[in-house]
Amino acid sequence: MWLFGENIRRRLLFKVLLTAGVILLGSIGLWSYYNVSYQRSTLWDNVEDHLVRLTETIRLGARYAMLHNARDDIKQIVGNIGKQEGINNIRIFNKKGEIAFSNSREELGRRVGVQDSRCRICHKQDPPNTELKREKRIRVFRDESGKRYMGIISPIYNEPSCYKAPCHAHRKEETVLGLLDVVVGLKATDSELAAYEQDTLLFAAFVFLATFSALVFFVQRFINRPVTGMIRATQKIARGEQVTRLEVGQQDEMGQLARAIEDMGLEIEQKHKEITRERERYQQLYELVPCLITVQDRQYRLISYNREFEKKFAPKRWEHCHRAYKGREQKCVECPVEKTFRDGLVHTSEESGYVRDGSQAHWLVTTAPIFNPRGKVEAVMELCLDITARKRLEEDLRHSENKYWAIFNNIPNPVFVLDTEELTIIDCNDRVPSLYGYLKQELLQTNFLDLFLEKEREEYAELLASSRYIQRSRQQTKDGGIVYTAIRVSPSEYNDRKVLLVTASDITKRLETEQQLIQSSKMTTLGEMASGIAHELNQPLTVIRTASNYLARKRDDPASLSEETVGAMLEEIDANVERATKIINHLREFSRKPEVRLENVQLNSVLQSAMDIFSQQLKLREIEVAWDLEQDLPSIWGEPNQLEQVFINLLLNARDAIEEKAGRVPEAEKRIELATWSQGNRVFVRIEDTGRGIPKAIRERIFEPFFTTKEVGKGTGLGLSISYRIVQDCGGVIGVESKEGRYTRFTLEFPRAEDA
Repeated sequence: MWLFGENIRRRLLFKVLLTAGVILLGSIGLWSYYNVSYQRSTLWDNVEDHLVRLTETIRLGARYAMLHNARDDIKQIVGNIGKQEGINNIRIFNKKGEIAFSNSREELGRRVGVQDSRCRICHKQDPPNTELKREKRIRVFRDESGKRYMGIISPIYNEPSCYKAPCHAHRKEETVLGLLDVVVGLKATDSELAAYEQDTLLFAAFVFLATFSALVFFVQRFINRPVTGMIRATQKIARGEQVTRLEVGQQDEMGQLARAIEDMGLEIEQKHKEITRERERYQQLYELVPCLITVQDRQYRLISYNREFEKKFAPKRWEHCHRAYKGREQKCVECPVEKTFRDGLVHTSEESGYVRDGSQAHWLVTTAPIFNPRGKVEAVMELCLDITARKRLEEDLRHSENKYWAIFNNIPNPVFVLDTEELTIIDCNDRVPSLYGYLKQELLQTNFLDLFLEKEREEYAELLASSRYIQRSRQQTKDGGIVYTAIRVSPSEYNDRKVLLVTASDITKRLETEQQLIQSSKMTTLGEMASGIAHELNQPLTVIRTASNYLARKRDDPASLSEETVGAMLEEIDANVERATKIINHLREFSRKPEVRLENVQLNSVLQSAMDIFSQQLKLREIEVAWDLEQDLPSIWGEPNQLEQVFINLLLNARDAIEEKAGRVPEAEKRIELATWSQGNRVFVRIEDTGRGIPKAIRERIFEPFFTTKEVGKGTGLGLSISYRIVQDCGGVIGVESKEGRYTRFTLEFPRAEDA
């Protein structure tokens, strides 16, 4: 029984019908579920709408009687409507919670507390809610016998026609005068819904059975029966029997498959015939194979050979092999044919000789034994593969390696070969000693990080592992000196192992030259700001002089000076001395030549520091400065003194552009906007002015050294080019946007310190 069930499960018919049946059952079930759900929702909405309309009808019908306090009319209305089929209860509650009117006399006068489910709808909050949505006012419940009912609570509001009527005592402030509670039975609705669900399930079952039966017939007739016939045909083909015509009787894919099987049987029969012919053809390969093949006896004489061998050497049958293609009178000292005759195994070797045209050739020789019926080696087949081209390539490779080592050792920059994991120096070229002072033997198998300062080694280890180019690094020589290098890291292979190829370029002289240019630019900048700095220092000096003169005049009349006045004067003098000292210290710090060393920098602080020197320049020229700095701006990697010079250069250019425009257009706006912000892993600075702008024709050249648009004697042309280099050294970029006659906007972009 188990085997029968296993065979059924393996059949295609069972798998197709099972899959289709599950999908069909799921689809019909899902359709039935959503159909019943939709009908239930629709029927339920109709009952609610009917109940709402009934409630509104009762309320409107009793409204006139309520306005005239006609209690008998209200009782008559409630009683008559309550007699209709399906209506269970109609109650009107007054503000005290008493049933004032009902279609059931036993309920009249009964009082309901606020904890009742009908009252809790509004009284669960204080003050009670007077406005409720429809779904909040409807409730569904069962009585003791299990019958279901639906009820709706509707407030009776105090309308103007009610509190203005002369016969009523209701005040205008009263919002709700009572409640109308209508309850209807759901027996007919539940019966209708149950009948619809039953009809839907019966229809779904009928559709499933009908569809599944049609599917079974279709699969059996058009799939299973043709497949069974084709399986029998393929079994005949496997046994080598002739395939008779398959009577499928279909023009679809099954018919095409049956015809394909018939064609396959005919082709296989044809292939058997072709294989026989191919076997004979392969016998000829011995003669046509592009290798040198010979068969030799124990005296090393040529029993047979192929055409390729004959074409190369023009041998004679029974000629000794060593004479036929090696030009020797005696056999080779290391003869693979001899070894094969001795042990009956395959042997290989490399041989050299001369072909018919006199050129030298090289072969890879392989020998194989040929056994007689008694199992003894009676001959040896020797196969020679021409490797002359490979030998030439090996020679070329040898020359290429020699050339590589010559280039490697004569590259003008030091080159190191490092282990990828430990950064151990595996090899280096001959240029290393000239820069670092170490002999090559002293550096091999040492750590490359030893060439850096000890406190910086961990930092450079991370950079070497993650970067391909280190723009600037500090290294130490054998005598303890410091050199600045640019390092390029390239993954490579060395003796079949993964390595890092590190090329170091000495940039010490270039950096010294750059520092001299930067320092020269600083001095030029300080000269341009001299008048503003003098005015900045003049203010505290004026205060000090005024205070000292005042004290000197009062020296002869000390009684007229109070302690408070003297104290205030001294505090003012001290504050202005500190202010002047701060200005001088800032100028001294700005003018000093900084170390070529990057550190964490807060751009907001650098920008504000630049404005401390420059602000007086702008005040004297009535130029407004607008600030928009991001709080908690991420820090960047840079040199603060050099970055301050960049900002001062840009502010100087902005000042000159604004003044030049104001000379032509006196009413023009004088404004500089300074903004910082961060986005993702980048930090931005924007310096924008309302000056004359940069002509489009020269905008691409403004960062070139010695290019300036100012008059002779008013600009060196180095400010923007030096600024460009400083920003680039910090890993950033600087861009410019401008509209001639309106504005110029410089935007500086830097990577965050942790991403630099």
